[in-house]
This record gives sequence, C-alpha cells and structure tokens, in this order.
Amino acid sequence: MGLVATERLAELAVAKRNLAWSLSRSGRETGSAHYPFMVALHTGLLFGCVIEVWLTTRGFSGLLGWPMLALVVASQALRWWCIRVLGHQWNTRIVIVPGLPLVTDSPYRLLPHPNYVAVAVEGFALPLVHGAWLTAVVFTALNATLLSVRMRAEDKALRSARA
Repeated sequence: MGLVATERLAELAVAKRNLAWSLSRSGRETGSAHYPFMVALHTGLLFGCVIEVWLTTRGFSGLLGWPMLALVVASQALRWWCIRVLGHQWNTRIVIVPGLPLVTDSPYRLLPHPNYVAVAVEGFALPLVHGAWLTAVVFTALNATLLSVRMRAEDKALRSARA
C-alpha cells in the first residue's frame, strides 16, 4: 500500500506540473464538478484496502493475491504508458489546450480511454491482493458511476476542442 500511495503522489506531482504547463498555454479546465468526488473515492480506496483487511484480520491468500498483484502491476504499467504517451497533456483533471492534436498513438490507438481501464483494473485488483472484497465491490460500483460522468465530460471537451 505504501508503494501505491507513493505512486499516487508521483501522479499528482506530474499532474500539477502538467496543469501549470497547460494553463500557461491557455489551457481550460472543464468538467471539474466531479473532481472532489474522484479524489475522495481514490483516497477511500487506499484507506479501504487497509482498514478492511485490518478489521477482518484476513491473511494473504496466494491463490487470489498473486494474480491480483500481477493485475495491479499491469495496471500501473498501462497508466504510466498513458502518462508517457500523453506527455504534458496528461492530467488528473480535464484540461484542453487549444491547438494541440488529439493523441491517437500507442494505447490510444487501441482504446479511447486506456487510463480508465488501468484505474478500473487497479480499483478491483488492489483490494483483492489481501482479500478486501467489500472494498473492491464498493469501489468498482462507485468508480463505474464516476467514470461514466468523467468520460462523458472528457469526450465533450475533446469534441469541442476539435470543432
């Protein structure tokens, strides 16, 4: 959990740097109403993983834990691939910089929202590394709702940027 929390802090540092870069180039944030909920949900995921396992005193089960850990690592690799491909355009917020082309390389050639695939896989798999199935189910359900709002907002922003 410490490594995942550290990774999240690294993401936030990249996002903060990229936000400053985007705003300095007349970038405009849209769809920010859901952002506080997203922060709370992702923070809750990390705490839920620890608290549920602590309260239930579940031990590590290699039969479930190792495959879930592999999915967590794969989701992190996909996330950082997305971050690398998007470069300064990657952010935890929806920020459109006028005049920049739509990125369609690498994972974006295969999927319209590969970063959200990484988020969904991680949100399901991370709690299950130590058997926190309640956290996995609750996060997955809430995240599905959040992502439907987020992807609509992001797609709308991208369409308006291309118009």
